[in-house]
Amino acid sequence: MARNTYKEDERLDEPFQLKHLLRASGYIKAYTKQMTAALILSAFGGAAALVSPMLIQHALDDAIPAKNTVLLFQLVGALVFFYALSVILTTVRSRIMVKVSQNIIYNIRKDLFAHLQKLPFQYYDDRPHGKILIRVVNYVNSVSDMLSNGLINLILEILNLVFIVIFMFLVDVKLSLVVLAGVPVLMAFMFWIKNRQRKAWQQVSNKNSNLNAYLQENIVGARITQIFAREDENAEIFRGLSDDCRRTWMRAIRYSTSVWPGIDTISVLVRAAIYLCALLLFGNGNTSLGVILAISSYASRFWQPIMNLGNIFNNFLNNMAYLERIFETIDEPVTVDDLPDAGELPPITGRVDFENVSFSYEKGKEVLHGVSFTVNPGESVALVGPTGAGKSTIVSLLSRFYNLDSGRILIDGTDISKVTLHSLRSQMGIMLQDSFIFSGTIEDNIRYGKLDATLDEIRKASRTVCADEFISAMKDGYASEVKERGSLLSQGQKQLISFARTLLSDPAILVLDEATSSIDVQTEKALQQGLNAMLKGRTSFVIAHRLSTIVGCDKIMYIDHGGIVEAGTHEELMAKKGAYYQLYTAQIEDVGPMTA
Repeated sequence: MARNTYKEDERLDEPFQLKHLLRASGYIKAYTKQMTAALILSAFGGAAALVSPMLIQHALDDAIPAKNTVLLFQLVGALVFFYALSVILTTVRSRIMVKVSQNIIYNIRKDLFAHLQKLPFQYYDDRPHGKILIRVVNYVNSVSDMLSNGLINLILEILNLVFIVIFMFLVDVKLSLVVLAGVPVLMAFMFWIKNRQRKAWQQVSNKNSNLNAYLQENIVGARITQIFAREDENAEIFRGLSDDCRRTWMRAIRYSTSVWPGIDTISVLVRAAIYLCALLLFGNGNTSLGVILAISSYASRFWQPIMNLGNIFNNFLNNMAYLERIFETIDEPVTVDDLPDAGELPPITGRVDFENVSFSYEKGKEVLHGVSFTVNPGESVALVGPTGAGKSTIVSLLSRFYNLDSGRILIDGTDISKVTLHSLRSQMGIMLQDSFIFSGTIEDNIRYGKLDATLDEIRKASRTVCADEFISAMKDGYASEVKERGSLLSQGQKQLISFARTLLSDPAILVLDEATSSIDVQTEKALQQGLNAMLKGRTSFVIAHRLSTIVGCDKIMYIDHGGIVEAGTHEELMAKKGAYYQLYTAQIEDVGPMTA
């Protein structure tokens, strides 16, 4: 696998879009009261903290020269009071905002996950799962603080700035104007760095996404890596992707860390100008020492909210790329969904009609073309043919995992595109070749399709498909914990558990897609009785590599070149000596005679 397999799927030249921030405000509206309370507490806390320079000025200019001990102690007491008040109000505000921030994370992540559950198979086919995962976990964590504390701090720092300016002008107008003279210089600096910083952090987002996707894929494919001794090559690719992350991160950090030194430099120059102007004025007896120190203190405080605004600005720029990616995922169209007037599919008997069905995964490359057939209720149909012929596509379309290009699929005479997905799929049992096992107990995995099933029902379904014996032999039986993807189970055991899960849901239409591919022949023979029980009375579609398992089906359809080449019973197709006959006899010659 080449390093350039993981290309960025985001544009880096997108301008800052206010619409994303306005849309994000929807998650904030639910907590308007809490955030307003936090803002008020912060405003009072900030105002309380700004009183101290004026108290110090009075102490230096009035209390100390006049040796007024009572006034001095009053000023010190007031100083302690306002400081304590500021700390208390800020602490309460912080606790409120922590809760708000976590609630925002919860709501965004909930919406993301709910939308991902609805997206069609095509969405997951087209992108690495690691790129999806990083949006749900990392990106949401990153933007939550921006949407809660970020907005509050933005308003708070602006208010702080206004308060400081007012207090400064109350102390001395001329020296306050000296402080404000540095603002145009700062604005020019911030404008210069804005776009460079945004693009740099978007690149960091892309590189981290690539690294996460590659890492997730290699964890899942660790066994294949070791089988083919690809450790060194994969490590080299990972080092390259990690180096990309490091390099783009360092570039972005250079821009981010340039903000506060730039502001600090401007602050130092302005404060030097204050002392210079103040000393000249002080020499003429126009400015007192208390005024100089008060203005100096306010000047220091004046640049602090500006530096904080710069940091907030950085945070906004850094996280806007993440916010765009989150909304991009939420806006991903649900192409396979219920129509506005979709009805409920009533309990079905299992008649299936394909009427001139055509389908393509990629535009211009048809997998199926004009496929038509009828399956009567209770009939078992086997789909055979070469790899990639479209067998799995037929059953995927029957389950509405993809939309048709043209034609119709009917169940009991009802067009499946006009009924709800839940009412359709809840009456179908689908057993795929990849038997996915969730983390949890074996009992929970089997109960997955029927949450109200009792343990006796679970055991009965497991006995039917020959799974009860190996499950009961485990230390904790049906309560045994299995890890992610059933890592502690063999492939055959996972398939048997999937069989039990499918049987327990009691579907009217059953789909078995290479469902016995990982089961040995001896177990498969023992399982055949259970399979016959599963198929009895149900419309079933069976895709199987071992043709001996499908010779008893009511109908066999040979699929190739985008359509049905021939169809009939095993005996009829063998008599024709066509494509099915050649496939069957070739398999017999390879593995020897087999019995159904």
